[in-house]
Amino acid sequence: MRRPSQRSAQDRGAALTLTAAVELAVMMTSETMPGQDRPASPGKLSTRERELVALVARGHTDAQIAEQLFISVRTVRTHLDRIRDKSGCRRRADLTRLALQEGIV
Repeated sequence: MRRPSQRSAQDRGAALTLTAAVELAVMMTSETMPGQDRPASPGKLSTRERELVALVARGHTDAQIAEQLFISVRTVRTHLDRIRDKSGCRRRADLTRLALQEGIV
């Protein structure tokens, strides 16, 4: 029988798209280059911003996020721009890594 933590980790992995899973595997096995900015702590993110990061980490598109949160795609992109400014994460894969490292998903 699997332990609850194993089950939830497996469920999170199963929810990733193939592209996100590959990007995550590459990121997790590569070392940070000297001088490369490390993401800021997500503690600076609002509850809504953390919610968006979680949805990005689960492989949702901007349109899917907008539909689920009942906001416009433009609002999703504005939130993501602010999240990128706060966290230093520029790519969706970086946001996924942040979400996994900080237990957001």
